[in-house]
Amino acid sequence: MTRKKIQIKRIDNTTARQVTFSKRRKGLFKKALELSTLCDAEIALIVFSATGKLFDYASPSMQEVIQKLDLHSENIDKMDQRPSLELQLERSTCTLLNKQIVEKARELRRIKGEELQGLGIEELLELEQMLDVSMSLVSKTKNNRFLEEIKALECKSAELMDKNQQLKQVENVFNAQTHNLLEQGQSSELATNICSSAAPIQDSDISNTSLKLGLPFPDLF
Repeated sequence: MTRKKIQIKRIDNTTARQVTFSKRRKGLFKKALELSTLCDAEIALIVFSATGKLFDYASPSMQEVIQKLDLHSENIDKMDQRPSLELQLERSTCTLLNKQIVEKARELRRIKGEELQGLGIEELLELEQMLDVSMSLVSKTKNNRFLEEIKALECKSAELMDKNQQLKQVENVFNAQTHNLLEQGQSSELATNICSSAAPIQDSDISNTSLKLGLPFPDLF
């Protein structure tokens, strides 16, 4: 047997309404206690009956929960006000930046020689002076760049000259060593030729100094 579902509407009978209020209030406070115990939550309940009687439940205390509520409300108000203040600041900053952009764009066009019709003599003289200063700075920067490049080329040239001098020294040493080797080779070859040419001469020129006894012409007898 299922429990009959009660229709949620105001109870017309005063006695039944009072009994239902008492039962539901106790159940509500019981659920609040369970929620506070199980979840370590801070809860405050305030209930006024139809007759104006006050019933309340709080964990840990009604005053602490109300103070925390007030502090939270103040933080919410500050958060609500902060975006508006930040938005106003951003809008003013954007307005100022847009104004500066417009002025710089107009100044750039005038430097290019555009939109000069509405300028007076003083403004034109000021623009001319500004252009002279700019041209002087540009020329100075250009000359400095030229000097830097010239110094860099001079350093490279000095390095190449040093390397060239070192190569010449190495070449001179190599040539000297080669010349010495050639001279030593020629001297050795000359000595070898002299020895080889002198050997047969010495063999042919050796005289027989042995003493022989007998007639000088043995064939005649």
